[in-house]
Amino acid sequence: MKRDMENKEGDGKQRLLIVGGVAGGASCAARARRMSEKIEIIMFERGRYVSFANCGLPYYVGNVITDERDLLVATPNLFRRRFNIDVRLQSDVRAIDRQKQEIEVQNLQTGEIYHEKYNALVLAPGASPIRPPLPGIDLPAIYSIRTIPDSRQIRDWIIERDVKQAVIVGGGFIGLEMAENLTRRGISVTIIEMMPQLMPLLDPEMAVPLQEHVIANGVNLCLGDAVSGFSRNNDGNSITVSTKSGKSYSADMVLLAIGVRPEISLAREAGLEIGKLGGIRVNHQMRTSDEHIWAVGDAVEACDFVTGEWTLIPLAGPANRQGRIAADTILGRNSSFRGVQATAVCKVFNMTVAATGVSERTLRRTGSTGKIGEYEKIYLHPGHHVNYYPGAKPITIKLLFSPANGRVLGAQAVGEEGVDKRIDVISMAIQKGATVFDLEEAELCYAPQFGAAKDPVNIAGMIASNILRGDAAVAHWEDIDRTQSTILDVREPGEFLMGHYDGAINIPLGTLRDRMGDLPRDKEILAYCSVGQRSYYASRALRLNGFKAKNVSGGMTTYLARKSLKSS
Repeated sequence: MKRDMENKEGDGKQRLLIVGGVAGGASCAARARRMSEKIEIIMFERGRYVSFANCGLPYYVGNVITDERDLLVATPNLFRRRFNIDVRLQSDVRAIDRQKQEIEVQNLQTGEIYHEKYNALVLAPGASPIRPPLPGIDLPAIYSIRTIPDSRQIRDWIIERDVKQAVIVGGGFIGLEMAENLTRRGISVTIIEMMPQLMPLLDPEMAVPLQEHVIANGVNLCLGDAVSGFSRNNDGNSITVSTKSGKSYSADMVLLAIGVRPEISLAREAGLEIGKLGGIRVNHQMRTSDEHIWAVGDAVEACDFVTGEWTLIPLAGPANRQGRIAADTILGRNSSFRGVQATAVCKVFNMTVAATGVSERTLRRTGSTGKIGEYEKIYLHPGHHVNYYPGAKPITIKLLFSPANGRVLGAQAVGEEGVDKRIDVISMAIQKGATVFDLEEAELCYAPQFGAAKDPVNIAGMIASNILRGDAAVAHWEDIDRTQSTILDVREPGEFLMGHYDGAINIPLGTLRDRMGDLPRDKEILAYCSVGQRSYYASRALRLNGFKAKNVSGGMTTYLARKSLKSS
């Protein structure tokens, strides 16, 4: 393709046209220039900004970022001076003529319509916020946040209308970040989420500590309910948000954070293949069904690195990598996109949640007939650094892995400190096809204020490796309600009195060896403690003494999270 780009007959100047900027398109343009000084590169952007930090928009609304200019990653002038790239703002690409290898463009400032030829075309149109066709959806004070002008309008509305109450529809990344930032501005916030939990990328029990934290910071949650419509109140300013369950909430402002939909109209009208999930279908080189057209970013369907299934992942990291790979392949380098892992992190007030790889929900959906097959899981609640150093904060970690070979499949973590570090390590492990035995052996930096000699990543690997080696057997709380096993609580009596599993026998770990005669040898024993460490010691001692014992993963901390789900 490089020879095609640089040696084709004509005016001698081969042309790469890019539709859309921000992450994927801008990365593609800059990479292409670094790969070749000979080609002409033109980037078309429908909006007023070619490359901006859309992940920073909630923090601009919350006055954490006070200067709008700080959101600008690159300007047309920078692209021209540094890369010799022609950036055309407020330019709407209306059509693609694949036979002529030509696009039709409208200058939104002048109305002029013109055409441009291409040798290679890259589509990076992104995605648009979902605005469901609900009654009253077009009322004033109902916003989405996707661009700098969006955030500016929200800031202006807050000041002009002296906003006191806001409803956020959607409890994902944007919804939670906006909840924090609006709360910071003294606004009372209600989140309405159709799913029965916040942050749907997490498994339900992992979302419980996040939900408790959000409520503790003054946010009202309405979970498992969907918005049915909006209506203007008698005061003419505020609106009422109604839900399908019959609830209603008054608000001075509504923010829609339901999600995004791939912007594929241009690709569809050009006859390019669209996947079943509604994104542009591309191969591992980001090439579409037309050999002269590539697509990157939020508009494309990508392959899930773990499951091999097609998926939609509107994240900046994959978009940037896809842009680079498209530029490489257009200019003759044999690059390929390995797929996405959905590695993501979000900080809400003082709590951080992060995930990588597949969730248990996904594994249950794919079933044992899928690419992965059977799976196992563990829970642990270690401190983010050693407990003897002041300020240690617990991290709740869930690790998913294959019992056949120990391959790491996914992980989720929630906590106040050190969450992103652990998920990043596990993310790289997944990329390299690593196993829980590799996590067990991982050599990670240690000083008391940063971690422990046995880092939480190591501990997760050790727990899982013990299961696979047969040194420990694991049980899970969701299975205990259906069991006839003996439930053994090995915590101290005071801990037991503060709350325990119904029907459990309390034998503290320190007295267990003297009281083994109190336990049945003909029944399975399921041991638990607070987080799973003492009960692991107990289960090992029992197994070595001829008992059939298992450790309940995650202990009472995980049990209380699951119990909270049932009662909500």
